[in-house]
Amino acid sequence: MINTTRTRNTWKRWTQAWQQVDWQLFLAAISLTIFASIVIGSTLINLEETILGWNHLILGGICTIVALWISRCRYENLLKWQWVIYAAVNLSLVAVIFMGSTGLGAQRWIPIFGFNVQPSEFAKLGVIITMAAMLRDRDASTLMGVCRALAVVAVPWALVFVQPDLGTSLVFGAICLGMLYWANVNPGWLVIMVSPLVAAIMFHVSIPIWLVWSVGMGLIAWFTLPWRIVCTVMVTAVNLVSGKLGEVFWGLLKDYQKDRLILFLNPDKDPLGGGYHLIQSRIAIGAGQLWGKGLHNGTQTQLNFIPEQHTDFIFSAIGEEFGFIGAMLVVTAFWFICLRLIIIAQNAKDNFGSLIAVGVLSMIVFQVAVNIGMTIGLAPVTGIPLPWVSYGRSALVTNFLALGIVESIANHRHRLRFGD
Repeated sequence: MINTTRTRNTWKRWTQAWQQVDWQLFLAAISLTIFASIVIGSTLINLEETILGWNHLILGGICTIVALWISRCRYENLLKWQWVIYAAVNLSLVAVIFMGSTGLGAQRWIPIFGFNVQPSEFAKLGVIITMAAMLRDRDASTLMGVCRALAVVAVPWALVFVQPDLGTSLVFGAICLGMLYWANVNPGWLVIMVSPLVAAIMFHVSIPIWLVWSVGMGLIAWFTLPWRIVCTVMVTAVNLVSGKLGEVFWGLLKDYQKDRLILFLNPDKDPLGGGYHLIQSRIAIGAGQLWGKGLHNGTQTQLNFIPEQHTDFIFSAIGEEFGFIGAMLVVTAFWFICLRLIIIAQNAKDNFGSLIAVGVLSMIVFQVAVNIGMTIGLAPVTGIPLPWVSYGRSALVTNFLALGIVESIANHRHRLRFGD
């Protein structure tokens, strides 16, 4: 009887550590990982590299255990390590410049024990943690708060941009904007932040529209920023000169990056070069129709018309072999994950936890939108993976680490951990 009671107490103590974990969120992420391993194996079956599908599944299982362990730990402990994490992230990005390995036209990986590790993936999570720590007490309702947050993002963003890794640098921007919005920034300031990029595009599309846009940004500055006259003149001037600056920055991009950014508008302009991926991806998704051709039966997928399909273009394989229904189920799974993240952010017990959840949400929403958009020809090809689905060890580990931290926020939102 004593042993039975002791066993029950031990079991209760063990399970109580995960009493308020969001199991629905865990299940959605795990389901995507399992499904992805099947699709990855299908894309590589004729190349006799199906082991990568098993690798994805095994690593996903290990990461799930790690995420479960993280979820029972107190996420507030990250506050003690925020600057250590931030320094480690930036040092690893600097290391890439000096000792990184090169592939696909970029220097992004560091070889560690026989594995290629991509520090820029972990940098996303490091930036989220550091920004959340900075904004938890001093929100972004003041210009000083916004400047501090932008300064945090600027260093890793620049280090990633010079690798060059345009896709990941854009993810940093999405994370920053999402977290600033949640931290009570004036919406007009967010528009002003992205206005130079829009102005640079408008300059090459229509001069009149570019002029109207610049004047409009000046009006927003007049009504939202302090020191009205000075800020209005500065914002208007920045937008006016952004057209020429856009040409300067455009010249800094590699040729393949330029192709990725513009060929999605007309991939037939270079059907055997930069537009090849997009054309073949659209053919594959269209061929899947409603129910798909079936696992291992996709023509474009099995005949390897789409290079490296198991990574950035994995969604095209889903569309071809599982059809519109399968593709929509994947999109629905991501919608559900984002919904759970919003609920966790709303119910977090402090600003730090809420901001981390929103940072992870911004990261996932942007990556899903851009990745799926580029496979169907609605967005440039930027090399952004589909979370939990695209093959990539560093990306998968980062996503599960983020999941574990968010689950910790959910698990500790109303109580102290058992035994504290």
